[in-house]
Amino acid sequence: MNIFSEIYGTYFRIAAKLLGNEVTDEKTVRETVQREGFRDSVLFLPQKLIPGSEDWGLFTRTPEGKLRRITKNAPVKVLTKLQKMWLKAKLSDPRIRLFMNSDTLSQLDERLSDVRPLYTKEQFRITDRFSDGDDFLSEDYIRNFRTALDAVKTRKIVFAEFTSGHGNHISGKFVLLKMEYSPKNGRFRVYCYLLRNDRIKSSGIINIGRLTKIVDTGRTFRTPVSVDDYFSSRKCSEPAVIRVTPQRNGVERFMLEFASYEKHTVRDLESGEYTVELWYDQFDETELLIRLLSFGPVIEIMGPPGLREQARQRIKRQAELLAEQREEDGHAR
Repeated sequence: MNIFSEIYGTYFRIAAKLLGNEVTDEKTVRETVQREGFRDSVLFLPQKLIPGSEDWGLFTRTPEGKLRRITKNAPVKVLTKLQKMWLKAKLSDPRIRLFMNSDTLSQLDERLSDVRPLYTKEQFRITDRFSDGDDFLSEDYIRNFRTALDAVKTRKIVFAEFTSGHGNHISGKFVLLKMEYSPKNGRFRVYCYLLRNDRIKSSGIINIGRLTKIVDTGRTFRTPVSVDDYFSSRKCSEPAVIRVTPQRNGVERFMLEFASYEKHTVRDLESGEYTVELWYDQFDETELLIRLLSFGPVIEIMGPPGLREQARQRIKRQAELLAEQREEDGHAR
């Protein structure tokens, strides 16, 4: 069962936006479809909106050649009971406070006071996640997050101070490119360029939770920057080669875990095993290794040799710690 009806999908939103104005024109229709629709939407959707033999009858043509909506008022979106239940459940997620102010949340809480949430967080048991995630309720965190998010959207240059994972204090001017949430770590982080004299010096990643200060300088970074170029500059020179077995839904879980990674996959029809070449951020190799090892015997790291050796050392160390723990437990008895 779908929580949201298809009428609230992309095509509905495009039509509703166009119907928001009493009068529009063909150029606006085509530009809106191209900007907010799918890649192939421009092939058929304008014909459904512009009066003709195939249209949906939403507009009529005026003597001046404009398009007038047939409805007296703009469309109104009505939430179903199931949608309200879903929204009530989302309000219990502390991350929602990063995107909404207290007044909006209070109004939503009041309007949904008699609605039962679709689910509660107590109904979920999440494994393979660090317990020391970001403090999403901290006022300082919320303020830093919103400043960073605005800088990502507007390409504003920010001055930031933070402590790196190695304990080094770093400060400087940055241009922020993309923000990302890590479900495994429970943290938000932002991809950025460090600037010197308004020129790109190096690339990096800033965890929002490590920021001690971030200030909008009021200046926009005018040099065109590409997120694709950013990731290309940080991509490993040799991909990780992983053999994934179908046991315990290993293939499905692996593909879901690394859905955002660039990869090339080959399937062995006889064994059902997959060989995956996985390209990753070379500066993020440790996190990748931790994520791979969480799959246990379901996968085997075939290469490159350096990554395979790191995995072997980690597994050896884990075995040693386990043996030490068992020995301590034996003495305790």
